[in-house]
Amino acid sequence: MKTEIASKIMNGTFGSIWVNNEKWMDLKSFESKVTGEYEDVNIVDVLGKARKYIGFEGAGTIVTHKVYSRGAKIIGQAFRTGKMPDIKIISKLDDPAAFGAERVVHHGVTFDEMTLAKFEGKTLGKEELPFKFVDYEFKDLV
Repeated sequence: MKTEIASKIMNGTFGSIWVNNEKWMDLKSFESKVTGEYEDVNIVDVLGKARKYIGFEGAGTIVTHKVYSRGAKIIGQAFRTGKMPDIKIISKLDDPAAFGAERVVHHGVTFDEMTLAKFEGKTLGKEELPFKFVDYEFKDLV
């Protein structure tokens, strides 16, 4: 019985993202996560250090196969002019053999950096776009 769960493990091959409603077909990998932010609280008569939750930081990385100038198109001019675009990312993992799909919307996305040029002989090109986000919402959970 326990081995039946193996076929339900989600396979990243069925992952996709949309950046401002455009599906990026050249996706290689995607990761986003939130990290809780806490402030230390010292309490008298308590030897351990307590912590008070004060918020979170959302961050991630998109890695694409180098087919398009993704970074240059979405933020290249913004870095030079200071006028940042409004960006939303939707991620989806939908393995047909699994129990369902998982979909997350990332709001208030800002990209941290872009590579102007990078290549190596006999190596397939890729582009990494690290980003941060202000908020998120789950649309579908497994």
